[in-house]
Amino acid sequence: MQRTVTSRIVLNVTETADLVFAIAVSRAYTPTTETLTATVAGVPVQVREIDDIHGGRLHRLTAQPGELVVEYSATIDGTGATLDTDEAAPLVYVRPSRYCESDSLAPTAAAEFAGIEEPAALLTSVSSWVGTHLSYVSGSSLPTDGATRTLMNRQGVCRDYAHLCVALLRASGVPARLVAVYAPGLVPMDFHAVAEAWIDEEWRVVDATTLAPRQTLVRISTGRDAADTAFLNVLSGRADLVSTEITAVADALPTDDLDQLVSIG
Repeated sequence: MQRTVTSRIVLNVTETADLVFAIAVSRAYTPTTETLTATVAGVPVQVREIDDIHGGRLHRLTAQPGELVVEYSATIDGTGATLDTDEAAPLVYVRPSRYCESDSLAPTAAAEFAGIEEPAALLTSVSSWVGTHLSYVSGSSLPTDGATRTLMNRQGVCRDYAHLCVALLRASGVPARLVAVYAPGLVPMDFHAVAEAWIDEEWRVVDATTLAPRQTLVRISTGRDAADTAFLNVLSGRADLVSTEITAVADALPTDDLDQLVSIG
């Protein structure tokens, strides 16, 4: 499978800013083509690449005031490698985190998924439950909303669906984490967020939105929740988001059987 992804982010920098972007495909891939450029008012800006602890690739830069444009593109042939997972990694992802309050949602998980002991069956049940109990409504949630608030509001966007899946899985004793991805087939096109669960010694993807085939997803960043996977962090200074343009295409869009276990590849 060949996949091509691009992103273009425009910021209005009003005070010299230290910025970190997470828009490049992860270290799991060896792209056949790849470019990343940054300019302020048309003048190139130096960018430094940093590997994060979760397998992602961060790009840090300092931008002077003006219009900052960051553009990225990559083409991937075939699937990515499996990133090394040590014995401690799944333990990190079974704990509560900022946006995935699995301790608060433990009673809900116990009530809804009691008696489901097979991990694969639990994965399917949680994905189906979240997908049927939430409504996908653009702009319905705040950047600070976590899984508990999402459950109370019964609506959200992809990151809210993923946070709730992660929290319910952790509350059921299954390590789970959030993944930011490029998603061929997604409509409307944007960065996308999905969950991953540690099932039978492999990370399996969960997307309760069912908005894109899981087989085509391209990993960008991975972490406990959205705090670890944001496409942009402003460490200092002031930079306001003006626009984002995302594309992700694959040479084929497979039919996604939601009862099958799928890994991001």
